[in-house]
Amino acid sequence: MERPGRLLLQSELRVRNAAYDVSLSRSLLIWKRRTSSPVYHPFRPRFCVPLFPRRPDPGVCHSVPVSEIISVREEEEENGSRQRDDGSWKKIREREGKDCRQAFTVLYVERCRQHRWRCAEVTFTCSDEAVCQHWVSSIREQLASNTSRPKHLLVYINPYGGKRQGKRIYEQKVAPLFTQAGISTSVIVTEYANHARDHLKMEAELKKFDGVVCVGGDGMFSEIIHGLIWRTQIDCGVDPNSTEEALSPCSLRIGIIPAGSTDCICFASVGTNDPVTSALHIIVGDSQPLDVCSVHHNNMFLRYSVSLLGYGFYGDVLSDSERKRWMGPARYDFSGLKMFLTHHYYEGTVSYLPAKGIIGTPRDATRCRSGCVICQHNGQLNSERSEKYEMDEASDSESSGEWRTIRGKFLAINAASMSCACPRSPKGLSPAAHLADGTTDLILVRKCSRFNFLRHLLRHTSKDDQFDLTFIEVHRVRRFRFMPRHCQSDSDLELDLHENSKRQIFSQICKDHPACGCAPAYSSWNCDGEILTHTAIDVRVHGQLIKLFARGIEELPVFEDLSNPCAI
Repeated sequence: MERPGRLLLQSELRVRNAAYDVSLSRSLLIWKRRTSSPVYHPFRPRFCVPLFPRRPDPGVCHSVPVSEIISVREEEEENGSRQRDDGSWKKIREREGKDCRQAFTVLYVERCRQHRWRCAEVTFTCSDEAVCQHWVSSIREQLASNTSRPKHLLVYINPYGGKRQGKRIYEQKVAPLFTQAGISTSVIVTEYANHARDHLKMEAELKKFDGVVCVGGDGMFSEIIHGLIWRTQIDCGVDPNSTEEALSPCSLRIGIIPAGSTDCICFASVGTNDPVTSALHIIVGDSQPLDVCSVHHNNMFLRYSVSLLGYGFYGDVLSDSERKRWMGPARYDFSGLKMFLTHHYYEGTVSYLPAKGIIGTPRDATRCRSGCVICQHNGQLNSERSEKYEMDEASDSESSGEWRTIRGKFLAINAASMSCACPRSPKGLSPAAHLADGTTDLILVRKCSRFNFLRHLLRHTSKDDQFDLTFIEVHRVRRFRFMPRHCQSDSDLELDLHENSKRQIFSQICKDHPACGCAPAYSSWNCDGEILTHTAIDVRVHGQLIKLFARGIEELPVFEDLSNPCAI
């Protein structure tokens, strides 16, 4: 418990007919049951399952960070309100007159299992109205002084994503929480693909808002970042088509209310795809920086990526599944099995700029968690390098001959800017990838047997080191380029295989059956679930370009802290 000198308020209040010593400081709200109070069942906030069994302690103590208080409301509580309203109680009320005890209720964040958050509440009863009002005003002053909390939000809802539940999820689960927290919203229900992107690019008055919220899946989030990043660059006079210019970071934070088929970004930055948890992270004003990769082709901007760039296997799976949308989510399993059986490989050249001077490697046991030291260290290093590059362009490592080149036949080429973890793959494609360290993990899967490739895929769901295979290479890079072997024109859609006409005919008929010797010459890129129209690309990582209303995945509480009755 904090020293008395730091306390703003301290009173004896009642919670469920038990006396509590309640104190408020600038960082904590603490209520501890007095030992002289009758022993009642310990107060347990609603909607929460405790992480650990409660210790038998006569002085039950609870503490909540002020930053995680959602709101406070004042209310009246009549004496005997829990009793049945019959004649005997009427006589008592007539004798006592209007004897009402003033009360106030504090709504706050309560942590539950699997990184979920819930809105819990506790009601404090005061014997004096002035004391009650003093407590309410003091707590509200502390909440108002927190400048990181959003006051006005621009909300985009995708009514068609996932199971078409986005609008219902927002109205029933999220909007009431925003109202309780005093957050005003401007809601736009998208009507067509890229509606949110186009609105952010041209029409949205961004200065009126403290953040942008998307209700949908990863596709909806991709729309938001494309519109917001593009708008920021234009406002700052940066050419988005230039591969050499450093992009300006976005000032507005982005919130994600998961309501799609896949919620990879939300799962990696919060630890769960629960809409209530995401809404509470937005309310308390959390901030988590996030790296963004820009993808170019011949000095022409294509897309931004925040999670996965996949060529070969993952590109083929996406291309095939797009033709089977009528199957629903099952199309990914079907296309995945089909592409595994066809077992295509692709020839090409990968050039990459390794990330030097950083801490952490793709095969570390350390995971990116809330308050990640690696992200902080490497992010600071990247900002220092950017400043140095602006002062002396000749110092750029790209002009110092540090590029490395790999040529060969690949089953898959993946670039993971985060772990890409999801319920099906709890570890993800690159378990040690970080959200904001200014790098991406380049994973090269060379041509191998189906059995070995199956071993690699199965390790995504196991605890084994998925990179501990002879045909796998992984590099932590700041930038990379890929050139397919048969790419000879500006557009990869215009590929000349230089084969005889008979071979070309069979290639069209048997392109899904490599046993006949006519495997396709090129695949396509899977960019965060969208197909790129070019295969020869140049990818650059822009460190901490955007910020999310999140704090990273939190570690479980330390068991030693349970010895302190006021430990959170």
